[in-house]
Amino acid sequence: MILLIKLLLAHFIGDFFLQPEKWVKDKEVKKLKSPKLYLHILIHVLLLFILLWDFTLWSIVLIIGISHFIIDATKLSIQKKKTKRLLFFIDQVLHIMVILITYFVYTNSKIDFKVLLLEENLLLITCLAFLTQPVAILMKILFTKWDISKLTKGNESLKDAGKYIGILERILVFTFIVADHWEAVGFLITAKSVFRFGDLKESKHRKLTEYILIGTLISFGIAILTGLVFKIAL
Repeated sequence: MILLIKLLLAHFIGDFFLQPEKWVKDKEVKKLKSPKLYLHILIHVLLLFILLWDFTLWSIVLIIGISHFIIDATKLSIQKKKTKRLLFFIDQVLHIMVILITYFVYTNSKIDFKVLLLEENLLLITCLAFLTQPVAILMKILFTKWDISKLTKGNESLKDAGKYIGILERILVFTFIVADHWEAVGFLITAKSVFRFGDLKESKHRKLTEYILIGTLISFGIAILTGLVFKIAL
């Protein structure tokens, strides 16, 4: 199971932490001619070698590396503005599926969550890493359906403030769930509502209120689900 966790951790780091937004835009414009695409794949391969630290597992690295390139290249080739959000989720599902299939075929084993107790710290790091940049990007893609700039025109907030607030609240919710303090989650939701009430009390702010409410519920929901998965795994 430690092998599977390392494979997933390498994916999260490579796809969400070590891939700047300007690289993504460059790939979308130049597609297969973008050098950032090949650099991105190289980073994934290096991450796998570093985390696995076992050159006898080169076949796993090769399979995941090649499949990652094929999936990304295909997505870039067929991606259009209307399908960008859908293809992002399909892309991530395919990457995770490849990792799972490769792991099961290579180890010829089934998931045994009891074994995770020995890798508790690594599992915790993976969960926390997932709740930061990966979920932030996921939600950003999800909310491209609405143009937030129109809703906040003349009342813009600090740059990336919403992203960092979301990351902090997800980590707090995850911590509360793991510690069995569900009441603290309710308190956090109440506190956020109080702070937002003064800004969103006008009827003209209804759309912005709904936008924030949807984002909060999704963010909290993902954090709660991650916390429950972590507890079940242990």
